[in-house]
Amino acid sequence: MMPRPSQPVQRESAARPPVIHVVDDDPAFRVAIGDLLSACDYRVELHASAADLLERPPGEEPACILLDVQMAGCSGPQLQDRLAASGSTPPIIFVTGHGDIPTSVQAIKAGAEDFLTKPVAKARLLETIERALAHGEEARGRDNRSALLRSVLARLTAREHDVFALLARGKPHKQIAYALGISERTVKFHRRNVLQKFGARSLADLAVAADRLGLLSEPAT
Repeated sequence: MMPRPSQPVQRESAARPPVIHVVDDDPAFRVAIGDLLSACDYRVELHASAADLLERPPGEEPACILLDVQMAGCSGPQLQDRLAASGSTPPIIFVTGHGDIPTSVQAIKAGAEDFLTKPVAKARLLETIERALAHGEEARGRDNRSALLRSVLARLTAREHDVFALLARGKPHKQIAYALGISERTVKFHRRNVLQKFGARSLADLAVAADRLGLLSEPAT
């Protein structure tokens, strides 16, 4: 259960707290938010500009970014685009005194967790951060599962890959055998190997794995 947003977040002592990156060109705001978040048991990194964050980009650990909109050089939305183009990025929460509806809509469409207007209430800020961190954790879990599936896919032989792709589409053994020019017995042999390699218990599990790998969007063999 999410802790009450008005209270400091209680965390397991063995786990390192998430990192909150504050990107804002207002030094007074940076310090105030940094002190607040530190008092709530977060680790905090303060950045005076988008360029500063890009020099010290977030790592793989749990984190989120509190991002201003209007900054000299690279704006908040421009930084959002650059981080997205570079690959995986922590959830972004815009916190700005220069918000408008078109900018906020565009930021959310581009994947921002929320768009908050200064001054933001402590309770709402902490609640939004916790939600963003939870969503970030879910995304990392999906990425890890996808990476594992890709590693298994890479270990399949060419024939196992062909059989896997057709099994995942619900093709019966007889049709697979005809399409690949092999016997049904051979199809069953490859099916057993594919199930074992994926740790799958059923063809439905294989279909889910194929969908996550994007194979079902490819033309059937």
